[in-house]
Amino acid sequence: MEFQEKLEQYAELAVKIGVNIQKGQYLLINTSTEALEFARMVVKKAYEAGAGRVHVQLTDSFMTRKFYENGAEEEFSQYPKWIVAQREELIEKKGALLWIDDEDPDLLSGIPVSRISANQKAAGSALVNYRKAVMNDDIAWSIIAVPSPKWAAKVFPNLPQTEQVSALWEAIFKTVRIGEGSAVEKWQEHIKHLDERALKLNEKKFAKLHYKAPGTDLTIELPQKHIWVSGSSKTPNGTIFIANMPTEEVFTLPSKYGVNGYVSNTKPLAYQGNIIDQFKLTFENGKIVKAEAEVGNELLQELVTADVNSCYLGEVALVPHESPISTSGILYYNTLFDENASNHLAIGEAYPTCYEGGRDLSESDFDSLGINKSITHEDFMIGSAHMDIDGILSDGTTVPIFRNGNWAF
Repeated sequence: MEFQEKLEQYAELAVKIGVNIQKGQYLLINTSTEALEFARMVVKKAYEAGAGRVHVQLTDSFMTRKFYENGAEEEFSQYPKWIVAQREELIEKKGALLWIDDEDPDLLSGIPVSRISANQKAAGSALVNYRKAVMNDDIAWSIIAVPSPKWAAKVFPNLPQTEQVSALWEAIFKTVRIGEGSAVEKWQEHIKHLDERALKLNEKKFAKLHYKAPGTDLTIELPQKHIWVSGSSKTPNGTIFIANMPTEEVFTLPSKYGVNGYVSNTKPLAYQGNIIDQFKLTFENGKIVKAEAEVGNELLQELVTADVNSCYLGEVALVPHESPISTSGILYYNTLFDENASNHLAIGEAYPTCYEGGRDLSESDFDSLGINKSITHEDFMIGSAHMDIDGILSDGTTVPIFRNGNWAF
């Protein structure tokens, strides 16, 4: 299959499987100037699929960097109202949202952590309704990625500069099942397989999970009404969409106050244009009571104190070590990809859709039910070929879920 044909399939995949655009539906695309050519292809596919109006919101890495370097200090504690209004209208019109990510993992390296943290908190506070709509799957949304030269250089530093971007393109195509036959059909089959895995976990109704690996000994309680789901989500009106492409996970939510022990990361976390790595988190009754990192420690401290609940977990996700991204041996320095090579957890907000009837709950009920609410949600990778996970039933019976990093049941 030629490169141009792969691009066409990728654009079609984003529109038809990712956000699953509907007739007359509005689509907002957030991307950067580096991805403009591909964004144009997606716009074309979206209109061909019947989209009502497609709007592209562009950022630029140079301009973003200059804002963080030279912006007035008070600007980092504010957030533009027009961006909030744009998202509010999209939700009101039941539109769809697509991110086309190509961010340089080191974009904000050297920027004062206080500026990054202040801007993150301002955005989180201003976009409360938008975050709720996304976490509740009230709108269809999806994240995909395309290479930028700086990101490609980070992933393939040993290749000649002229080959780095094309190498990353080919790697991305493989992760999203493009190359042979219909990618749309392959995704439909893949999601069916993940749904079957989620169903099997739901039938067990585990009360706890126990993780054991070098640097990790962690017990996570699960709410009685937790639900395991795959990367396939559904809006209230029944539109099925895929939030992350690629996706290899099945996931649920932990009980907010039921996490105890310690866990170490196994892959770097690319967060806010910086790298956090070689870190360990210690939990007592759900709360992170100690966080220490050899790389990016200051930013890690800001992450786990972003608000009063960012020191609790919001997601538990299972991914076998032998997943396609993991076996490729490529470290992407991009959570969209790296989380699908490894078991992972998320600091911060939980998905209400992982709780029976969670969509209809009042947020005032979340805490008593063990559902975490926060302005942040950041996945970090903990899986390896040395990880064992046991499921513990309510009667204390132990069932092997993972052995040596892979499914055991």
